[in-house]
Amino acid sequence: MKESAAKSPSKPVVLSLAQLLTEQPDTPPPGWIEPGLLPPQGILFVGGEPKVGKSLLVANLALALAAGKDRAGFRIPAARRVLVCQFELPTPQFVSRLAAMRRSVGAAADRNLLVDTRAIGHLLSAPQGLSHFLHAARQAAAEVIVLDPLYSTHDQDENDTRSMAALCQSLLRLRDASKAALIVVHHVRKSIGRDEIGRAFRGSSALHAVGDSYLLLTRPSAHLAATVELRFQFRYAAAPEPRLLQLDPQTLCFSAAGLAPSKAAVTRKKVEQEQVTKALTDLGQQARYNQLRQQVMDETECSKRTAQLAIAEACRQGAIVQADGQYRLPL
Repeated sequence: MKESAAKSPSKPVVLSLAQLLTEQPDTPPPGWIEPGLLPPQGILFVGGEPKVGKSLLVANLALALAAGKDRAGFRIPAARRVLVCQFELPTPQFVSRLAAMRRSVGAAADRNLLVDTRAIGHLLSAPQGLSHFLHAARQAAAEVIVLDPLYSTHDQDENDTRSMAALCQSLLRLRDASKAALIVVHHVRKSIGRDEIGRAFRGSSALHAVGDSYLLLTRPSAHLAATVELRFQFRYAAAPEPRLLQLDPQTLCFSAAGLAPSKAAVTRKKVEQEQVTKALTDLGQQARYNQLRQQVMDETECSKRTAQLAIAEACRQGAIVQADGQYRLPL
């Protein structure tokens, strides 16, 4: 047996295009979250501001993947084995969250959704930590691994490109060794533009080298009833249009709430000086910047950026005065 095994030829490393084409399936396999959000053995980064709902949405997607059921406007072609490594909630509290979501799918996800109860304290950036996550993935026979959030899996400087590149190599090693797709929850920079998606993530220059898909959660405009707006960026395909989701606070489940208004449909609302002075008067003729900005936004239903511009213009024109950290009407 040993002699025959030793004599058996190993598969060649270098293959021609003709050989590679014979190994290709007639049709490419469907994504695990469609349309195109999570390709097989792909890496999906999910980001957004603090408390915008990143972890809730990812838990929704993990449950839907394990159950093989569509959720929040995303199509799930088949059930998958999902390993959740989350670092923010004690396990009993996380299970309570899943139990609330589970009511909508019944027992369909019970066998396929697995939780690493000892994830906390293990660093993906250290060899021992990588070994832990790989062992957990193999024990779960995971096809999808959730890491929530990324910053709890490392001790690197996220402002340092080399450090983040090294961390991304750890993500690739985990993906390749486990042969699983990764869903990675990550936070974004403090100030981002509307058109920024992949570049909005901390350490974006390194993340762009490994990510296949990027999903950004933002708070929608004040006049929209939706809970969050989703924006997408895909490496290998055209991204779908931004969409809105609504959260049911009882079930903790997101549901589709239609497409987000296009940029052409969203016209910037101009706020006049009189509206700024009225907002200040309604606050008692004196207020700090954040208070005045919020009052302008509430009274005019404008965006934060529009309110900021209106306050700055009112100051330049002398309609309001800034002194000692307070804004007031001129004497």
